[in-house]
Amino acid sequence: MEHDRLNSPSTSVIKLEVMGHHLHFSQDPNSQHLGTTVWDASVVLAKYLERNCRRGRFSPSKLKGKRVIELGAGCGVAGFGMALLGCDVITTDQKEVLPLLSRNVERNISRIVQGDSNSDLFGSIKVAELDWGNEDHISAVDPPFDYIIGTDVVYAEHLLEPLLKTIFAVSGPKTTILLGHEIRSTAVHEQMLDMWKKHFDVKSIPKSKMDIKYQHPSIQLYVMSPKPSTVSGETVQQSIEAKIGKTPRNDSDETCREPHTDSLGADDVLEDTILEKLQQGELSDWETRRYGSMAARLLKDVKIS
Repeated sequence: MEHDRLNSPSTSVIKLEVMGHHLHFSQDPNSQHLGTTVWDASVVLAKYLERNCRRGRFSPSKLKGKRVIELGAGCGVAGFGMALLGCDVITTDQKEVLPLLSRNVERNISRIVQGDSNSDLFGSIKVAELDWGNEDHISAVDPPFDYIIGTDVVYAEHLLEPLLKTIFAVSGPKTTILLGHEIRSTAVHEQMLDMWKKHFDVKSIPKSKMDIKYQHPSIQLYVMSPKPSTVSGETVQQSIEAKIGKTPRNDSDETCREPHTDSLGADDVLEDTILEKLQQGELSDWETRRYGSMAARLLKDVKIS
């Protein structure tokens, strides 16, 4: 059977097993909004939580009843990862994305409650509109939260400032921030990390802690917490503007494409191995989706005369 690529027009539903539950996430890669696609960083984050939930900070005993907000939720994959560990999740996005997000939430709550797997640990998950920086939307979700999560929420420079301001607005002094990011522009990625490190203690999760199957050299996971000296209000705004102002905007950096291999070490993926697996039909669904996505981005830049 031929595997569909993640972003193929024929792929309307992504099926994913998380914590023993078989979840279905509808997507619409052909829409005009990036939030209607299941991006791979959300899958990596959900499977990371699954792998690390037996003990430590992401165990159900530590997470039960914790309040979580998911920013730029898209199809809602990462939010379900936290809800299945006992958290009360508010999953948010822009108005245009909410119908698809709501359908995914309703469908998967039903699957969890009616499924054969143990659903006693399941917390809750609700949908809310949140445009970054919108004070009314922020007030309506009733911050602060114990956890802020997000995956593939930054792909262009102009999103950095509103994301940071929104993180400050919904966080408290003990909030933990868990973000997944696929590097498409090294310039945006470096500026993002510089900005985060100015205000947060940032730890990069090593690949050895991720699910052995659901990971990729270009997908990074970060755990962050506010620095004791971090303050909100005018000081934060001034520091954001100073940081933004130091880096000239380059529209070419905003193009969503696979990052340069020399900065990521992605050349470690051997072409001969990929071709051999393709010929023998041994590629897993995840590998097929990752290589298909990479090939699609490469072909996007090929001009046929």
